[in-house]
Amino acid sequence: MAQPFDICIRGAGIVGRTLALLLARDRLRVALVADPAHAAATDDVRAYALNAASHSLLESLRCWPDAAHATTVQQMHIWGDKGGEVQFDAATQGAAALAWIVDVPALEARLGEAVRYQPMIELATAPVDATLTVVCEGKASATRAELGVEFDTMPYHQQAIATRLACEHAHGQIARQWFDNGEILAFLPLQGEAGNSVAVVWSVQEDRAAALLALPPEEFAQALQAASHGNLGHLTLDGPRAAWPLHKAQATRWIGSQGKNAWVLAGDAAHTVHPLAGQGLNLGLGDAALLAQVLHERDYWRSVADTRLLRQYERARKTALLAVGGATDGLQQLFARGDATTQGLRNWGMRGFERSGGLKSWVARQAMGLKTLG
Repeated sequence: MAQPFDICIRGAGIVGRTLALLLARDRLRVALVADPAHAAATDDVRAYALNAASHSLLESLRCWPDAAHATTVQQMHIWGDKGGEVQFDAATQGAAALAWIVDVPALEARLGEAVRYQPMIELATAPVDATLTVVCEGKASATRAELGVEFDTMPYHQQAIATRLACEHAHGQIARQWFDNGEILAFLPLQGEAGNSVAVVWSVQEDRAAALLALPPEEFAQALQAASHGNLGHLTLDGPRAAWPLHKAQATRWIGSQGKNAWVLAGDAAHTVHPLAGQGLNLGLGDAALLAQVLHERDYWRSVADTRLLRQYERARKTALLAVGGATDGLQQLFARGDATTQGLRNWGMRGFERSGGLKSWVARQAMGLKTLG
């Protein structure tokens, strides 16, 4: 007779694979359910900004990509639309990096390899019975819907456009971001410390997104060059364009029971935030880290489906989401307004924040994940 599974993880993305590896270290038998229709794309242009907490977590699993696919961010420059400017520097914070820009395919490949060689993890193409089911299927989770959990969604009426650029000038390990007329443009450094390639995330209004996506590659690159004020010189499109709608969302319930078994949500199946602060995956990895920690520290007689444990996880992660989600939503709403009065006030605020000393340092360290994951 087959040995029963302790945990079934539905969703084999970055959060699901990370959680599976963490649980397997505790000798828990894990079924990892991957969508057979999902295959790693070789032309995936996405890149994630990962903070120190996520870096340490993935390093502990020996899944951190090599230097060519995980570029250190030493500085971050942010510009407003009326002269406001904020700069962050890793050296000022006494840190090795503000963040790391990681190629999605490279990270998925490292995690996939680790999963294949972990005997406590079994890959599955359909859900299996387990004491605890963890739903990591992403924001469009079918399992969450089957469980009857509502996903409260607030659309931003924006789309994020992602691509890659080859730049005339090297990026200098600087992440750049522009807030301009309700749009948010980010250039994230790639290909190591001497690279001149950047990952682009451009949040624009829905109607403008369609027009931008329809542009020929040369004209689209010219539009980006204008939006970035020529900061990195001549730009050349170096990958396909991808786009998706932006919204803030949160599941109404993150845990529940099914007889003697239980379920819990993690990652984008539980919450999504605006990408302007680059904290989406950091939040999801924080979910995985804390859930694994709570189960690791449980009394020997407690089941992994113990409601008390799962409520501890839910409370802590909702608190973390409240802080990050509230901050990103507030910034998005602030910069979405185009009237002159609001423009003047927010850029005045940026200049004041730049001179704030201790407050600026505290915000930087929070974003860097220099605190407990819970």
